[in-house]
Amino acid sequence: MLNEMYASIKGTGLLLEVIQPNSLTELHFGKYDPERKKFAFKTLIATILSARSKDETIIKVVEKLWKKYSTPEEIADAPLEKLEELVYSSGTYHQKAIRIKETSKIIHEQFQDQVPDTLEELIKLPGVGRKVANCVLNISFNKDAIAVDTHVHRISNRIGWVTTKNPEKTEKALELLFPKPHWKRINYTLVSFGKNICKPKNPLCSNCTINNQCLKLIKPPKKSKKKTKKLKN
Repeated sequence: MLNEMYASIKGTGLLLEVIQPNSLTELHFGKYDPERKKFAFKTLIATILSARSKDETIIKVVEKLWKKYSTPEEIADAPLEKLEELVYSSGTYHQKAIRIKETSKIIHEQFQDQVPDTLEELIKLPGVGRKVANCVLNISFNKDAIAVDTHVHRISNRIGWVTTKNPEKTEKALELLFPKPHWKRINYTLVSFGKNICKPKNPLCSNCTINNQCLKLIKPPKKSKKKTKKLKN
């Protein structure tokens, strides 16, 4: 199923694919490009900024940011107001500007401008949870990791691979379900699949390559709670 899903969405221009040194190289099925390690800092910052934002927006934000500041030292020393201006369109720009500034300072001062390549060190950085850390480990360091975001969590449960209630439990369940050589494919495939086919509210089941294999465990959308006025007698 994973291979069929990937075949239907590869080359869709996701954020972490586009910002790599050679965006035409298939990230998870082709040969690992060692140059990607040099882009680890850019991948880290882009992934932090991508929270609750569209890839198309973050691609432009990162391009704009990198024209002004592109190293841990430069971002660490940059005025917060300038960083806020540069990342404004990413949403929650004040919080994100603080996080990338603090993270850049730590990487510059404690890691000599090199992004750490372990989950334990990465999740200590401001704005870096398991999803962000696993994305960096996966993309930049070619390590077997499953980065679980809302798309991966939703689709894994919807098609019947797992039955979990939060992303961390989904990550653990998928690790048990898939052999390690497949872990790096999961995030890229399901994120793109979720954006283009298996959408949250109106999945395009008729266009889905795994339509006959999917359990379609689709949860109905939550109804908004409207306050009702009490009628006076």
